[in-house]
Amino acid sequence: MMPLSYATAGEESIIKSIGGKPDVRQHLETLGFVVGGAVTVVSAINGNLIVNVKDTRIAVDKSLANKIMI
Repeated sequence: MMPLSYATAGEESIIKSIGGKPDVRQHLETLGFVVGGAVTVVSAINGNLIVNVKDTRIAVDKSLANKIMI
């Protein structure tokens, strides 16, 4: 397992766990980040990511990306 921030751009990964406080986990779940779901990094700039989740592109900062384990 590794944080989403270390994923290679263009490679689809499966979310294994989501860390953080309950309100952070709820926010990520609302955005579509759920355990067992697929996520693809579109691009990464200084640790901030643009990811594809459930056919939607979402920008995620480095601190949130480190809470999502793939």
